[in-house]
Amino acid sequence: MNLEAHLAPYAAHSAQSRGRRFAEAPALSRTEFQRDRDRIIHSTAFRRLEYKTQVFVNHEGDLFRTRLTHSIEVAQIARSIARNLRLNEDLVEAISLAHDLGHTPFGHAGQDALNACMKDYGGFEHNLQSLRVVDALEQRYGAFDGLNLMFETREGILKHCSPANAKKLGDIGRRFIDKKQPTLEAQLANLADEIAYNNHDIDDGLRSGLLTTAQLDDIDVYARHRREVESVFPGIGGRRAINETVRRMINALIVDLIDASQTRIQEAQLKTADDVRNAPALITFSESLGREAVLLKLFLRENLYQHYQVNRMTSKARRIIRELFEAFMHESALLPPDYQVANGDRAENLPAQARKVADYIAGMTDRYAMREHRRLFLVDEI
Repeated sequence: MNLEAHLAPYAAHSAQSRGRRFAEAPALSRTEFQRDRDRIIHSTAFRRLEYKTQVFVNHEGDLFRTRLTHSIEVAQIARSIARNLRLNEDLVEAISLAHDLGHTPFGHAGQDALNACMKDYGGFEHNLQSLRVVDALEQRYGAFDGLNLMFETREGILKHCSPANAKKLGDIGRRFIDKKQPTLEAQLANLADEIAYNNHDIDDGLRSGLLTTAQLDDIDVYARHRREVESVFPGIGGRRAINETVRRMINALIVDLIDASQTRIQEAQLKTADDVRNAPALITFSESLGREAVLLKLFLRENLYQHYQVNRMTSKARRIIRELFEAFMHESALLPPDYQVANGDRAENLPAQARKVADYIAGMTDRYAMREHRRLFLVDEI
């Protein structure tokens, strides 16, 4: 039975994939992209996302989103859109679930701090680290390092990449040099990520008290749906009104993305998945809703991500990451054996040791990073 017979001809099909880095016998009851999704779900890095920051550090509240819940929400949104566009749901789900596997503890503050620490050793970027996780760091199979995912899954995980890094990555980085597009599924996962974090960060921001509905009423896309909710449900208030408003915002973005993308796909007259690579980006919002999404993103940056209480958390996070990195680089014997580079000339080993330290820190959850910091720097923690 062909499990992908319903897909559009320009969707990603397992049989047309560029395959895996290491040859494996095909699965008997799953497509290859289903297999990728399952490997990601069972990975150690995926489980760790439960205790990694989205906006609020894990210990700040049980109801705020984490990297894990965010990834699940991205996957749900992406699958809904993929089904409407006849794209490969299994591939788009695999990319969505894996896109944050390489994220540091403490969200973007942690990434920025680790990148600053690694500036003399090649830098740090979470998309590259997510690819490194699935290609090398996971240790679940006897025959190879990593998860040995399909080319298209790995390509979708690597959303951004500098030309310099792309050259080091071989085929997987080639599209950044040749200015080609990834699969429609990869494009879709990228925008599903945006839909999820923009709208759910509103929810978390309101729940935390750092945002108010009065502030959001100045944002057209929120105010319009808020008025609609109040019209349909007179007298509604509290969490119910917020949830109903955010739900309608998400739905409006999904419907717009489906309609605008379908129009662009039809205009491009695609016949195969290879045609996608030579076309401009085809998974897009309409111009009007795209502008509203940008304004919402700017609002969240100014009013939530740069809120002074969030800044206090991110300041602590940067300090924890920096001090952990400096301690481990100064004395590598503090690291678990798997993260110590073999003895040799220290100057020659520094880049390799720095990358090992970055791997170790990036793999930490928020609470583990805080615990490690206490163990290293507080005299009453041994």
